[in-house]
Amino acid sequence: MKQSKLFKVVSLIGISVLTMGLFVGCGNSATKTTDASTQTAEASPENSTEPTNSDNVIVMGTNAEFEPFEYRDGLDIVGFDVEIAKAVANKLGKELKIEDMAFDSLIMGLNNDKMDFIAAGMTATEERAQQVDFSDSYFKSKQVIIVKADNTAIASADDLVGKSVGVQLGTTGDLFVSGTEGVTVVQVKKGTQAVMDLQNGKVDAVVIDEEPAKKMIAGKTDVKILEVPFIEEEYAIAVKKGNTELLNTINETIEELKANGEYDKIYEQFFGKTE
Repeated sequence: MKQSKLFKVVSLIGISVLTMGLFVGCGNSATKTTDASTQTAEASPENSTEPTNSDNVIVMGTNAEFEPFEYRDGLDIVGFDVEIAKAVANKLGKELKIEDMAFDSLIMGLNNDKMDFIAAGMTATEERAQQVDFSDSYFKSKQVIIVKADNTAIASADDLVGKSVGVQLGTTGDLFVSGTEGVTVVQVKKGTQAVMDLQNGKVDAVVIDEEPAKKMIAGKTDVKILEVPFIEEEYAIAVKKGNTELLNTINETIEELKANGEYDKIYEQFFGKTE
């Protein structure tokens, strides 16, 4: 199979197979460059606090650099995922607190009891499911490619071979690109930094989730999103393995929000009306 065939639209199951294939089939074939800020305190969560033991509080872990799912509005962290998390907290009769840290530290933070669950636009993959338990899917997304507006050399995912590609460390975009032969992967902590690197000519393209990509390039005339089919994925909420009680509550909340119309209202608030 040609390397280019690795880049195609796949289902959630296909995502896991693709990811495993990249690492098993290609090994360390991609050239990786990690931004200096990414290497600093990689295992240390940002703004970390001691885990709460309060029966009245539930803690959501996230990376507030992923608008419109989670982002800062002044001192507050808001977004689509936050509204889902609030509904979970309300169902439990608890106060919601949010723990903001680097995306690639979230699973470690969860398993070290820094939070009760992760809601961070996180794709449910088999690799991650070895470390956490995932809820039912609550959002369908896909990876997209951002390039310079005047770029004619990259028209599809196949054209990334031989190019440098910016990704946010630990994301599915990182996983999908990192094992691909002939691609130089530039890992950074924030998706916005990857887009800045693209604008400054440090990378040839960026691979990231569609909705955050739209927000990141809004108002920018020097970059564009390629209108080509790419990898499809589904977001889910993560809990510690074996935390069945909380997982069931989260699944019930998602089901209820969809059934009573509240999910549609939240969706419209952050994404506009569906066509």
